[in-house]
Amino acid sequence: MYDISTRKRALALVSQGRSLNSVSKETGISRAAIRSWQVRIEPLPRMQVQASPCIRCQCAPEPPENAAAYSYLLGLYLGDGCISAHPRTGHYLRIACADTWPGLMDACEAAMRAVNPTGNAYRVQAQGYVSVVSYSQHWPCLFPQHGPGKKHERAINLAPWQQHIVDAYPWEFIRGLIHSDGCRITNWTTRLVAGERKRYEYPRYFFTNVSADIRQLCTDTLDKLGVEWTRCTRNGIPFNISIARKASVAQMDAHVGPKH
Repeated sequence: MYDISTRKRALALVSQGRSLNSVSKETGISRAAIRSWQVRIEPLPRMQVQASPCIRCQCAPEPPENAAAYSYLLGLYLGDGCISAHPRTGHYLRIACADTWPGLMDACEAAMRAVNPTGNAYRVQAQGYVSVVSYSQHWPCLFPQHGPGKKHERAINLAPWQQHIVDAYPWEFIRGLIHSDGCRITNWTTRLVAGERKRYEYPRYFFTNVSADIRQLCTDTLDKLGVEWTRCTRNGIPFNISIARKASVAQMDAHVGPKH
């Protein structure tokens, strides 16, 4: 743990126009640490092992109190999230958010704080993206899909209590999936109008994920919502789910909308 004066000295060297690499070599402090101090110079609060019982591993398991926030966070986790163990604090939940979407970072952090019994969450700047991070002993209890290896290399199925939440808050789940591994774009094509070829533009949503199980969770939920979708196969690989029909795009715009 570096004290605040050490952090200020390192940042003072950076402010002189020196590179992180040169400051790191002179001070012996890692570039990652110096980079994180550029975002937050104060040390993070000392992480305590949470003493409150887990709502899932207690004698009578209960769902998260804020089920809507959980459904959204579940979608984010299945797309761009991971859980990693820590020897002192239990587990970290990390969601990667591109620098382009500050609104997504705000929504992600709010959902983490709402779902985590300790209410903690913070951000760590990386190259081109921000990791929204929260620690708890019980993240694996709340996200039983956690396991060794990549998500697309193992089975991903919802527990009955998770499916119940998704059924109750399907749009929040879809919003989380789109905000993590989806997008809203403007497509274009051409058509003949009175003998003249004209350009025609239309909005379209995509959800892209390598895991067939996660794509199935997405399409099953879209079916229940009455949203029409198609699979887009590229080079023989059906990783993309497309939503392009006007009525379905209008539904998505009303409940999901573009990332911001």
